[in-house]
Amino acid sequence: MQARLLLEDGTLFTGLGFGAEGQSSGEVVFNTGITGYQEVISDPSYCGQIVTMTYPLVGNYGITRDDFECVSPFIHGFVVRRHEPVPSNWRAEYTLDRLLKEYGIIGISDIDTRMLTRILRHHGTMKGILTTGAERVEELQERLGSTPLMTDQVARTSTKSIFSSPGDRERIVLVDFGAKSGILRELTKRGCDVVVVPHDTTADQIRRLNPDGIQLSNGPGDPKDVPQAVKMINELLGEYPIFGICLGHQLFALACGADTAKLKFGHRGGNHPVKELSTNRCYITSQNHGYTVLEDSVKNTKLAVTHINNNDRTIEGLKHTEYPAFTVQYHPEAAPGPYDSSYLFDEFLEMIREHKRTNPKKPRQAQLAESLRGELQYAQK
Repeated sequence: MQARLLLEDGTLFTGLGFGAEGQSSGEVVFNTGITGYQEVISDPSYCGQIVTMTYPLVGNYGITRDDFECVSPFIHGFVVRRHEPVPSNWRAEYTLDRLLKEYGIIGISDIDTRMLTRILRHHGTMKGILTTGAERVEELQERLGSTPLMTDQVARTSTKSIFSSPGDRERIVLVDFGAKSGILRELTKRGCDVVVVPHDTTADQIRRLNPDGIQLSNGPGDPKDVPQAVKMINELLGEYPIFGICLGHQLFALACGADTAKLKFGHRGGNHPVKELSTNRCYITSQNHGYTVLEDSVKNTKLAVTHINNNDRTIEGLKHTEYPAFTVQYHPEAAPGPYDSSYLFDEFLEMIREHKRTNPKKPRQAQLAESLRGELQYAQK
C-alpha cells in the first residue's frame, strides 16, 4: 500500500503505508528517542500531530499495553524510516501495524526521515497531510491549506469526570490537561490519595476536594489556549503547594505574569540535557513540548529559574520566591534510561509536609462540615 506525506511547503514524500488507510492532517514534528515508540504514540501531548521518529527502526519490539501512557492514542499519523512487521520480544502482545489499525492511525515507512527532520529543523514544524489514497497533489495542497491546526487538544485529551486513586497519605488533586499515566503512577507509588479532575475545574471546586497539594499535568498545544486554567492557578497560588509538569509548567508561568512562545521545532525525545542551577548537575531528561517560557518575561515576576536546557539555554524549571510552588518543563515521571528525575515528586511531598507544619489546617471532617453548611446556606438563599 502506497502512502504519501505532503508538507505545507510543497515537499512530497512517497513511501509504504501501514496501519490504517485514509487521510489525516496535523502538525508534523520529530522525536529523537532511540526507543519508547509505544510511549510516544500513547502520549496525549502529541494530540493532533503527525510524529516522525528519527531512529530508523521502529516496531521491532512490538506493542505491550502495560507501557502505554493513556488508554487511546491521539496522534494523527506516524512516520518511520523502516517499519518492522514481525517483532521479537517476549512481552509483546501484538504488532505496531495492528495498533495503528485499531485506532485508525495512518503510518508511512520507507521515506528519508533524516531529510524530513532536517527540513523541520531548518524551517520549523509545519502542517502536513498524510494519505493512502490516490488524490492529486493539488487536491491535497488545497485541503491542507484550508485545514487549520487544532486548538482544543487539552479538552480532547483531559478526563471528562473526576475519579480517584485512593491512598493513605497526602491528598493530591491532579489537574488533567492531558496527563500521562506515569504521573499518577509516581504519586500512587508514594501512597498519595490522588483525585484526578478535568482541565476546566475551577478553584472553588478544587478547594471542596480539600487537597494537601495540587499537581498540574502535562498536556498538548499552546498554553494560551487554556485561559481558564491560568485563572484557576492564579487563584490557588499560595493557598496550596503546587507542582507543575510540562504544560503545567507553562500555565503556572502565565499565572505568575510570565509569557510563553512557540519554539521553532520543539523538544521531543528522551535525551535532552538539563542543568539544575543550584547544583550544576546535568540530568538527561524526557521531553515533549513545542512552547517555552520566555526568559525576559520572568524578570519582573516573583519567579526564579531553577533549570535550563543545555542545548539551547531555554528555561526548564521555575520556582516561586514567596509561595510553595515549583515546576519543570521536562517529564520527571518518564524514564529515558535513568530514573534520577523522579526525586522531584519526593521534593513536592516534602514541600507539602513543610507547608502543613507551618500552616496547620482543620481536620478534614470539620472542613467538610463547614463546606456543606456553606452550600446549604447558599441553596436556602
